[in-house]
Amino acid sequence: MAHIEVEKLCKTINKSIVLEDINLDMSSGKVYGFQGINGSGKTMLMRALIGLIRPTSGKVCIDGKELGKDIDFPDSIGFLLENPAFLDMYSGEDNLKLLAKVDGNVDKKSVENEIRGLIDDVGLGQAGRKKYKKYSLGMKQRLGIAAAVLGNPDIVVLDEPTNALDDDGKEMVKSVVRKQKERGALVIISCHDMQTLEELSDEIVKLKEGRICG
Repeated sequence: MAHIEVEKLCKTINKSIVLEDINLDMSSGKVYGFQGINGSGKTMLMRALIGLIRPTSGKVCIDGKELGKDIDFPDSIGFLLENPAFLDMYSGEDNLKLLAKVDGNVDKKSVENEIRGLIDDVGLGQAGRKKYKKYSLGMKQRLGIAAAVLGNPDIVVLDEPTNALDDDGKEMVKSVVRKQKERGALVIISCHDMQTLEELSDEIVKLKEGRICG
């Protein structure tokens, strides 16, 4: 389904090196856990893999196509980065429907059933019909996770998906990640909870000061 190759990737911002000599090879059907303290480069690397930032040198290839050269963004990707943005006056379900309309990879015929299923999978239930502005931080995070896996993308990137979630929410994240892996997606996840990261990941990528270590 998907293959990501990162070769000698470096990123410099305002003369500061934020990513240095990153080399990775990632394939479908596996979960890759990014581990590191705040400022270690996890989120910046995720942004580079998604195509939101361009490397200063080196390259990121998705299925043999170089980001920023052959393609601007991966063809099939879903992601949760930092604070997800939704429309306050729309319900959770309607926000997902709006996303589905602009996502060419979502099957328009079955989208309503898929969205209802996702709302249940992330534990929102009836709250899926509430306006987003009434959502708690945890509910917003749950909706962001649902949006990331909407349409069954080949690549799923989740940056700190357990933020603002209670223990039940953390179990939900584990269930969602496992389901994505089982269907053959390439999943990349960062998490401060080392136990959760080790439990979910096939491989752990340790980052320190913008470099892969260990």
